[in-house]
Amino acid sequence: MSLLDGILGQLSGNATIDNLAAKVGLTPEQVEQAVHALAQAHRAPGETVGTAADKTGLPQDKLSEIVGHLGGEGALGQLGPLLEQNGGGIMGSVGKFL
Repeated sequence: MSLLDGILGQLSGNATIDNLAAKVGLTPEQVEQAVHALAQAHRAPGETVGTAADKTGLPQDKLSEIVGHLGGEGALGQLGPLLEQNGGGIMGSVGKFL
């Protein structure tokens, strides 16, 4: 289980990257990229899904589906700090992948 799977499990109880990928029709790599981008975009000014779509190139409807499966916008607010806490500042290093 990846670190991100563990964090998502804390957030939604059963979400994993592979599970989300199967539900929204994306690859696990795309979903991982999307989750990181959504967590970053949630804390930035502007519209969360649109900002994440601009960074990843993924369709807004797919990103909206991911947000829904994670538990909505409120869950994204919890996700960023969990990624930072459990990943030793992983949010800062994600930018190189986006």
